[in-house]
Amino acid sequence: MKIGILAAGSNEADLLAQFGSFAQMTETMLAGAGFDFQTWDVRLGAFPDSAAQCDGWIITGSPASVYQPLTWIAPLEQLIREVDGLKRPLVGICFGHQIIARALGGSVVKSDLGWGLGIDSYTPVGSGESLLRCNSIPLHVIHQDQVAVLPERAERLAGSAFCPNGVLRYDDHIFTVQAHPEFSLEYMQALLASIAPEHISYRDAGNAMHSLRTQQAGAAAIIDQVVAVLRGAQSHRGSVGAGAQILPSAF
Repeated sequence: MKIGILAAGSNEADLLAQFGSFAQMTETMLAGAGFDFQTWDVRLGAFPDSAAQCDGWIITGSPASVYQPLTWIAPLEQLIREVDGLKRPLVGICFGHQIIARALGGSVVKSDLGWGLGIDSYTPVGSGESLLRCNSIPLHVIHQDQVAVLPERAERLAGSAFCPNGVLRYDDHIFTVQAHPEFSLEYMQALLASIAPEHISYRDAGNAMHSLRTQQAGAAAIIDQVVAVLRGAQSHRGSVGAGAQILPSAF
């Protein structure tokens, strides 16, 4: 099964050398699930020929905001609508979560609450309670932007006080999450250190580091659903948690 990764961002310099790109992190997260991958760096204008070119799609995170006037945003939103029209499986992570919502009629804004950094615990709601099968999902987060208004078809599966619309699905073929199930603990620590104080304050970085020391992220329930959607079986569970080679330091 061929999965197309639409890379909306990447690590640079030392972080890239040590941890790889966002696309490579995504492949590592899904290693053992039986997928073949091809990556398009959409932020550089590289797009697939059509939405039918892969069996399923993933949109990565990005330092960009979906509402910025960047030349590749509109073509990516159009591709999302084409993938949706074909009912091809589609997964969005962080920026991917946001741009899918925006492309399908929702809105994304910068949160008045500031940054979400370190660990944020999502509580399943509605059908998310039976789908995710856990009371709380602690996840790695680093974001200011959030999905503020849901598209009409979006179903909220989980969220937190800081990020109410943390996990969404659209019918059975689209699954999105604001948090980063692909980020390891070591990467989160290195990333926070690299962006302070230019992008976040030392105080915010310190609080985030404290949350990483005192809580442990556990993304298995989210990754299981990512795999299930990409395989076209939303109700399937357990394949990744039992056998995939996930970064052990992340969970």
